[in-house]
Amino acid sequence: MNPTATDNLQACFKLDRPGFSLDVDITLPNRGVTAIFGHSGSGKTSLLRCIAGFEKAAYGHLTFEGQTWQNGKTFVPTHRRPLAYVFQEASLFNHLTARKNLTYAQRRAGHDGPVVGLDDIIDLLGIRKLLEQYPSQLSGGERQRIAIARALMNRPRLLLMDEPLAALDQARKQEILPYIETLKREMHLPILYVTHAPEEVARLADTLVAMEKGRVVALGGLTETLAALDFPIRLGEESGVVIPAVIAEHDPQWQLIRVNFDGGSLWLRDNQTTIGDFVRIRVLARDISLALDGNHASSITNTLPATIDEIGQDEHPGLALVKLKVGSTFFVARVTRRSLHHLKLSVGETTWMQIKSVALVQ
Repeated sequence: MNPTATDNLQACFKLDRPGFSLDVDITLPNRGVTAIFGHSGSGKTSLLRCIAGFEKAAYGHLTFEGQTWQNGKTFVPTHRRPLAYVFQEASLFNHLTARKNLTYAQRRAGHDGPVVGLDDIIDLLGIRKLLEQYPSQLSGGERQRIAIARALMNRPRLLLMDEPLAALDQARKQEILPYIETLKREMHLPILYVTHAPEEVARLADTLVAMEKGRVVALGGLTETLAALDFPIRLGEESGVVIPAVIAEHDPQWQLIRVNFDGGSLWLRDNQTTIGDFVRIRVLARDISLALDGNHASSITNTLPATIDEIGQDEHPGLALVKLKVGSTFFVARVTRRSLHHLKLSVGETTWMQIKSVALVQ
C-alpha cells in the first residue's frame, strides 16, 4: 500500500457512545478486498457505517479517490457517495420479484461509476433462474445474491459488505462464497468486507484490518499479517497462514494436485483445477508438526525443510507458535513447549515441517 496515494481511501474517525468508542486512522488501498475483521463489538460495523455516511462521527475525515466525503466543514450524504452497501440481511422489496428489485435499483442509479450491464451481473451471480421469483420464494443464499446484484446496479465505485454471510448456515455460505470470489475477480471493484469469520478472511481478503475495542490493532497484506506471531486477535484452532500458489501438476491416479509457492511445493486434493491457475491455500498451525529429519515413513504427504524464524507464546502456556520460513514463504506451527525442549529447537535452526492437511481456498 502507498499511504500517500490520492486514490486510496483515507479514514479518520472518533466516535463516542455509551459503553463504546471508535478511534481509527487508516489508509486502505483502492483495490481488491479489504477484510475488516474482529470479534463481536470490536467496532467493525461502526467503522463501515461511518464510511457509508450512515453515522456521523463527532470527528471525522474521509477521502476516497481524492474526493472529500467528510471533514470539519463537509459531510457528503450517503446517497451522494459513489458506494453501495450490502447488509447482513438481504433487505429486498418483498412485493417485487427479483428482476424488479434489480431494475428498481437500475433506474435509481445516479453514480458515475463503472457501467455494468444487467445481464452481465445476472450471469456473474448465477441468478437468471431466480428472476421471476419473489424474495419469500428464495433461500437465504439466493436472496443475498440478489441483494449483491442490486447493490451493483447502483454503479458504485466502492462496495461495502457488512457480514453478508452471517445470517446463513454453513451450506448456504459455501454456496455463495464462490460468487463473491468471482465478483472480486471480474469486477475490479474495491470491496470493504466486514466479518468475524477467519474462513471468509482466508478466501477473500487481500488486505486485513483487525479491530478490537474500537481500535485498529493490525493492518497489512493478508499473508504477512496472518503470519505475525504477535497478531493481536487470538484465533485458536483457526490460527494459520494463507499462501499464494500456482497449480503445477495433476496426479489423476490419486486425485491430487501439486501447487508451487515461493520456496517449494505442496500436494493436496484436486478440486477440478487447471494447470497454471493462481490459487491461495490455507495451512492451519494445528496441521503442522516438526521433526529433526525428513526420513521417517509417514502418511503425511508434505514434508519440507524449514528454518525457524521466530518462537512465540500461544494462548495456553504449554503451547508455542513457531514461525517457519521456506524460501520467502512463512508458515506457522503450533507445538507443545515440551516438544520444543526435547527436540532442542531454537531460532535459526533448520527443521523438517510435516503438513498434515492443506486446504485449497481459492
